[in-house]
Amino acid sequence: MTERLLARLPLGLAGWQFEGQRLDVKKCVVLGVPHTSNWDGPLLLGLAQSVGVKISWMIKSDWVKGPIGVLMKRAGAIAIDRSGAHDVVRSMIEAFKAADELVLVIPPEGTRKRAEHWKSGFYHIALGAGVPVVPSYLDYSRKRGGLGAPIWLTGNMREDMDKIRAFYDEVRPKAFRPDDFGPIRLRDEA
Repeated sequence: MTERLLARLPLGLAGWQFEGQRLDVKKCVVLGVPHTSNWDGPLLLGLAQSVGVKISWMIKSDWVKGPIGVLMKRAGAIAIDRSGAHDVVRSMIEAFKAADELVLVIPPEGTRKRAEHWKSGFYHIALGAGVPVVPSYLDYSRKRGGLGAPIWLTGNMREDMDKIRAFYDEVRPKAFRPDDFGPIRLRDEA
């Protein structure tokens, strides 16, 4: 309860509010959309905490070393090694299998700059772990953020992505930098 109140205070002072569905699954991949600013992560973390959802995210292993690492892990950071070719998808599938609860946020754009295709790792992690994808959004024009209903993937990438696109077509979130928010599509959809 204290974490909820601590998260709501700065969000409220800044004018931000959570809207939409409450999370009703214990394991899922949450799409962090849009991702055009360094503020996206802290805002999503605060909004999730304000409604009692503990989220996790992947971060370079360098960030979870030393004293700051303890705080980062406590806040939900999961270290990944980006120094070479590592099977991050397989590692995250194993993390889901080992956890009783895991809400893993992934910004599918993979960068804060405009991308013409989303990275497909979120899709392969969710499908491989047998967990749903939960679309989330930040709307900077209205200072609102929220979650959609869980989307259970079928393995038909085009149809699954059409469901994801339909959600974002409905909520139409405005990014911090709108020109850096690219199309919602995977290179593998063809």
